[in-house]
Amino acid sequence: MNKELLIQTHQRIKPFIHKTPVLTSQLLDEIAGCNGFFKCENFQRMGAFKMRGAANAILSLSDEERKGGVVTHSSGNFAQAVSLAAKKIGVKAYIVMPENAPQAKKNGVKTYGGKIIECESTAEAREFTANKIQKETKASFLHPSNQDEVIYGNATAAMELLEEQPNLDVIITPVGGGGLLAGTALAVNQFTPNCKIIGAEPKEVDDAYRSLKSGKIEKNESANTIADGLKTYLGDRNFPIIKALVNKIIRVEEQEIKEAMQLIWERMKIVVEPSSAVAFAAVLKNKEEFKNKNVGIIISGGNVDLTNLPFG
Repeated sequence: MNKELLIQTHQRIKPFIHKTPVLTSQLLDEIAGCNGFFKCENFQRMGAFKMRGAANAILSLSDEERKGGVVTHSSGNFAQAVSLAAKKIGVKAYIVMPENAPQAKKNGVKTYGGKIIECESTAEAREFTANKIQKETKASFLHPSNQDEVIYGNATAAMELLEEQPNLDVIITPVGGGGLLAGTALAVNQFTPNCKIIGAEPKEVDDAYRSLKSGKIEKNESANTIADGLKTYLGDRNFPIIKALVNKIIRVEEQEIKEAMQLIWERMKIVVEPSSAVAFAAVLKNKEEFKNKNVGIIISGGNVDLTNLPFG
């Protein structure tokens, strides 16, 4: 991995993404005891950072590969990202979604022109269905988090944040499948090596925390968390990056996620999804660690099911 590759990735995807704003809040700084810089990927096209990785993965395909279309399995944001990126680039998108995926996210996929194929809500069913489509259509498979091109695309969010705020002491991101955390780690390592990289994860699905401790990819027995975007586990492409470059992973309780989400909604007046709030929840939980520091917080997305808010 080198700087040049990341810079080329950013140039490649620029026409297909938004350069999202970095917001600050004096009030939240007072509550958290640090200087927070929120990189707002909830304002990204389709509402999440996933647009970056999806666009890069499709643009990295050859003309011949693009003719067969692309296929992915995702319960939400990556499904929407692939659908929109494929539409903009002129490629057919097949999206395998578990039948219990949030309706708001299914609607998003349809709006962006993706063809939904539903399956049972197990990882095995997702993979089986995606493989079947791949064989039938010759579509190229795109992994939501465990593919180099996706990871490099995700890295561009932290690159933009560091361009605007080069003096950050730490960047913290949510971790589910590991694609955002790995991409962020690569960007920080190349552009601001003295900045720490921290992941934030719900305690109910703390496989990344346990993986970092044990040195091998761990799984979860249950997935009982409000942060529906963080129920997936790490992969063999992103875990080595996380293991080598990430300083630590902080676990947060469900109530702490809800409180952080509510604070962001109320004080910053922006819509963030529970998975995004996990990063800020980790800052609030460990105030001593972040005291008076410049903290970059990547708000991963804002695709919320408004009929099912955790507060109100």
